[in-house]
Amino acid sequence: MNGNTKKLKWGFLGLGNMAHVFLDDLLKVDGSELVAVASRNETKAEKFANQYQVSSFYKSYEKLLEDPSIDIIYIATPHHNHAELAIKSMESGKHVLCEKPLAVNRYQVQAMIDASKKNQKFLMEALWSRFNPCINSVIDHINKGDIGTVSYINADFGLVIDKGSTHRIHLSETAGGSLLELGVYPVFLAYLIFGKPIKIKAAGKLDSKTGTDIQAGIILEFENGIANLYSGFTAESDMVAKIYGDEGRIYLDPFWHETESYSIVKGNLTNYLTQDYSMPTKGKGFTYEIEECQNCIASGKIESSIWSHQDSLNLIEIMDEIRSQIGLRYPFEKVTEN
Repeated sequence: MNGNTKKLKWGFLGLGNMAHVFLDDLLKVDGSELVAVASRNETKAEKFANQYQVSSFYKSYEKLLEDPSIDIIYIATPHHNHAELAIKSMESGKHVLCEKPLAVNRYQVQAMIDASKKNQKFLMEALWSRFNPCINSVIDHINKGDIGTVSYINADFGLVIDKGSTHRIHLSETAGGSLLELGVYPVFLAYLIFGKPIKIKAAGKLDSKTGTDIQAGIILEFENGIANLYSGFTAESDMVAKIYGDEGRIYLDPFWHETESYSIVKGNLTNYLTQDYSMPTKGKGFTYEIEECQNCIASGKIESSIWSHQDSLNLIEIMDEIRSQIGLRYPFEKVTEN
């Protein structure tokens, strides 16, 4: 957007840590501004608004959606109400950028896409890794055949997270667990490189108190390769994503899902050549998905061609099957959401 173009006006639903980090990047993007925030905790909303000099704050999500000055809603609430809030936002005439996972299951994601089409409003899953410069550069290398034919991916996302059994990250009522919180990233990377798997095998460890997963191990089989993936709250993994071809391998440096560097290694274990690449991000890295929202909305699009509605559907279908295999089901899911 140039200086003569009207700025895209944002409203935030949910004011946890993600909202603060996202806003830091929003402030670095020309063409966007935050005009309103909402939390079900009025004190929290007022504090956030005062901290960042936001013109309006609301104690309910519904009140924010009535604000006519807002063009697009950023949803950063717990997973379980993504679908409801996104659909209400679009029905209220707002575009939507919704944090990953877009929703809890395929049924909900499809309902969100249907609302986008019905109301002709832009909808995108905030899968910021898809817009990361290093990840896009790596995809270019793969497409050019720089490491030959890719046949194996190893990616993990493991952190020691113990916030107590009442924290939303562990609660089944808020769709907690390592898979939806962290595992979506390794699954995304495998899907980005290989497409949809032809076979899925998964094992998980569920918390005996909350019923959510604390570990998930996943093997995805594709027409041309295999991905070995992991998410967990019990140990910190090295967070180096590894992509192997018959002429070389690529290492995405930690934390790989937001990386600013990677290496291409060619040769065998005793005789090899390493080429290092550095691509610092603008801000934390949310800037790129914000710019994509601006560009798509300015062009009248209701979805991104870089991370489309169908991509979100394909990703959640994989996640649904993994959850089914490890026995992870949330109490609010209806029988029809299978």
